[in-house]
Amino acid sequence: MLVAIIIAAVVIIGVVALLISSRSSSIRSSVGAQAATKPFRLAPPLAEFHVKGEEALVTFAVPVPEGETDKVLAKLLSHEAVEVVREKAHDLPIDQVRRVIVFGQRAGSTVEVGRVDLDTPGQLPPPMAPEAAPHASSVGFDPLAAVDAAPAVAPGVAPPVAEGELAPLASEITLTGSTEAGLRAQGFDPGSLTAGELGMGLLRLSGYTVNPRGPDSYAAVRAGKETFLRVVDHEPGGYPELEEKEINQFVADFVQSGAAAGLLFTEKYCPFGVYEREKREPRIRFVSRERIQDFVNAFSVT
Repeated sequence: MLVAIIIAAVVIIGVVALLISSRSSSIRSSVGAQAATKPFRLAPPLAEFHVKGEEALVTFAVPVPEGETDKVLAKLLSHEAVEVVREKAHDLPIDQVRRVIVFGQRAGSTVEVGRVDLDTPGQLPPPMAPEAAPHASSVGFDPLAAVDAAPAVAPGVAPPVAEGELAPLASEITLTGSTEAGLRAQGFDPGSLTAGELGMGLLRLSGYTVNPRGPDSYAAVRAGKETFLRVVDHEPGGYPELEEKEINQFVADFVQSGAAAGLLFTEKYCPFGVYEREKREPRIRFVSRERIQDFVNAFSVT
């Protein structure tokens, strides 16, 4: 009799455990599906928001180039402006709003970049991903693999450069129109980008959440995977090549971070030794001046 009771208890416990496991798996699948279908957001920095009569006025702290407004940038900002109104609608009545007017910034002044007319007052279109979402936003994209293309300058053969005389990074890289628009939509000016701004901007454009995690360090997260980021700027008058102590510090901090991968962004050139470091530690990559264009190309929006 006792044996039968024990057997019955074991069976019941097993069934309960199976049900809990099945439910947990179902919840994880549901959460994963929601994450996979969540519309891509650039979330450009918001400067001002006002509702005046039938118009919602959305101003972004985004640099708008001279001349006619780029169509891709206008579409991106118009898309994001609608999302701003959607968020504000939780606290403000928008029943009377018939039009969303979008502004950027140029030379310290606001400039209109687009308008969205609503078919029905107060009724916003459903959330959708912007047309310029890049191929790199696909789940299988690996930012480390983006650095593995043949470098533009062979290791250790960087052109001779006097100390402190590195050309502006913007003068040595080429951006597609949509990539440039995506960077501007995040508040970056492509004409004065640093390597760190470019790298983090491209990651954000591809669906990564990037947040600070220490001095000159950041965490880029997507689909539950964290990438440790380190930025090494070139100081005026400084040596134009990444120094051994900077390399060692990055590797040590990456290991301590516990992240799945690590990227270092710098306007400087890399010494030959970084290629050996990458062979020994395949989870890290150095995105230096001679590699930045390859990195940009891998993330580019056509």
